[in-house]
Amino acid sequence: MPTDRSTNGKSSPPGAHVVDGGVNYSIYSKDATVMELLLFAREDDPEPERVIVLDACCNKTNNFWHVFVPGAGHGQVYAWRAHGPFAPEKGLRFDGKKVLLDPYGRAIVGWKNYERASAIAPGDNCAKALRSVVIDGSQYDWVGDAPLRTPSAKSIIYEMHVGGFTRGPGSGVAAAKRGTFAGVIEKIPYLQELGVTAIELMPVHQFDATDTAGGLTNYWGYSTVGYLTPHHGYCVNGDPIAGTTEFKDMVKALHKAGIEVILDVVFNHTAEGGADGPTLCFKGLGNNIYYILDNNDPSQYANYTGCGNAFSANNPVGGRLILESLRYWVDEMHVDGFRFDLASALTRDSFGNPAAAPPLLWLIECDDVLAGSKLIAEAWDAAGLYQVGSLISRSQWYAEWSGPFRDDVRRFVRGDRGTVSNLAARILSGADHHASLDRPNRNINFLTCHDGFTLNDLVSYNEKHNEANLENNRDGATANFSWNCGEEGPTSDDQVLQLRNQQMKNLLTVLFISQGTPMLLMGDEVARTQFGNNNAYCQDSELSWFNWDDLQHRSEIHRFVRQLISFFKAKESVEETPPAKHVSSARPHIAWHGVKLCCPDWSEDSHSLALTMIHPRNGEKLHIMLNAYWKEMEFEVPALETTQRWARIVDTALAPPDDICIENQAPVGNSYMVKARSAVILISPSISS
Repeated sequence: MPTDRSTNGKSSPPGAHVVDGGVNYSIYSKDATVMELLLFAREDDPEPERVIVLDACCNKTNNFWHVFVPGAGHGQVYAWRAHGPFAPEKGLRFDGKKVLLDPYGRAIVGWKNYERASAIAPGDNCAKALRSVVIDGSQYDWVGDAPLRTPSAKSIIYEMHVGGFTRGPGSGVAAAKRGTFAGVIEKIPYLQELGVTAIELMPVHQFDATDTAGGLTNYWGYSTVGYLTPHHGYCVNGDPIAGTTEFKDMVKALHKAGIEVILDVVFNHTAEGGADGPTLCFKGLGNNIYYILDNNDPSQYANYTGCGNAFSANNPVGGRLILESLRYWVDEMHVDGFRFDLASALTRDSFGNPAAAPPLLWLIECDDVLAGSKLIAEAWDAAGLYQVGSLISRSQWYAEWSGPFRDDVRRFVRGDRGTVSNLAARILSGADHHASLDRPNRNINFLTCHDGFTLNDLVSYNEKHNEANLENNRDGATANFSWNCGEEGPTSDDQVLQLRNQQMKNLLTVLFISQGTPMLLMGDEVARTQFGNNNAYCQDSELSWFNWDDLQHRSEIHRFVRQLISFFKAKESVEETPPAKHVSSARPHIAWHGVKLCCPDWSEDSHSLALTMIHPRNGEKLHIMLNAYWKEMEFEVPALETTQRWARIVDTALAPPDDICIENQAPVGNSYMVKARSAVILISPSISS
């Protein structure tokens, strides 16, 4: 190997950075005794071209190991070896034979030869290990791009899987771009026509697609190996080095189209799993630093995530990495926000106890780079910590996925008993959970998400059908609050099919008349099916992909969703925050009714609810009637001034195009017969648009 021309380097910043004619490398490892920097000539070379052994006397400052390599630059492939004690009983798992990634690396290569098993089995794994790459993105031309800052009250989020969105042959995207960031760019006109204002991308941080059992693929991507790295599988030709540019191109194009980009980030666990998992990065650098270990047996991992380990987010080292990752994606990649997977796990301290004031949350709230970003929490974890409504009371910086909205709306529309009061609370953006809050758009309302049934399957299956996952149908949620409308799965019965369409429209209507920020799952607008699979995390196939043929086959649902979005984007009565407690307030005033005006039926046996929304500032009036009963019911309609009349916008029991009419609205008298299992929306013509 050539003689080293390296110098001492600097401890700051961590990672690999191009400076002064070379690259400065810095990495944190408190208990390592020797660190080696491996430099590779090519990404798939079995051995490094150079090995630089760092001297603890001159290449270590406090707990940071650092070195400057002249002549190195953008595209340099590198990795680390960390030598130190292997003492699992003390929480230490150093193994100098394992090649390690840089936690602050900007690209990851080596996927052609990578074998997860080689990072588990004893011995040297260099030939089959992943490596980091030096990335200098400073020359990218953003052409004036800036965050859109769309108010939450005017936002409509679309949860999307980058790969699944365009991977299907019917997407019309060129074969090389299918399932990539570049493929998303080609479908921006579709997103614009649909009317969504933000896409929430399922994990795009580099993940290990082989982290699954039975030879299947980890399709969803909740198995992170690089927090500052775009997933190579979403890059044209799988090129990770070009990935940063391709991701930026996508963000810039979406922003130009008026669409924000929110990332689903997985900071609660990593791809390294438990004690029997691989050593890829964190285990070999500071196992007891980066992970929460079992208090009684440090050789084992606390598992609050259901994935084998729990990242120690409130340890200063782990917390700083998370913060730097967020800052990077906002500052350098221009994303507009984040959805924190299993966010409650991030509130646990280094011993696994829920912290009253988690340091990480406050670091994020106080960060100037992140100020103004949309920050959304999944306010629970896999170990029973459920903080919906209480997690955000500790901070003012983020919204929450509303699990109660999903469950209570499903149960009401299905026709369950005792659901009307809960439905009213959900329409009020969870007033029972957030009574002290004045920002209901902190609630992200959703009917479905990646995790569970699609909207179509919610009305087509009573039971999950996950046999394709090779776990004997044991995986996935059992409490789905679904109803097959009379027949399980595919059917040719026209009555069943008509009822299913009607139920989907009922669910969508409740979603958009409720106060809060609505979120749609990719493909629900065309009634996409997964044939009853409610846990398709390992299904990288047409089962999970967007089926572009459905645009034609399920045009009825697509039209309904598109027009519903268009109508409600213009209605302040819905997009404003909570209902007014006093008529003088500028917020919408809501009056509750049953089939009789001002007489809501809150009883256990009630299946109907009506409400009138009146915006005091602009006079906007909406009247909504919801009938989940299996018989038609006649609802009284509020009287208006003599110059005004009610007109029908939505009646889910009617066939298209009468199911939703933005124009040519039908006039309505003093009462309205609401058919069984249907929803109706009326508007005052004087304010229609």
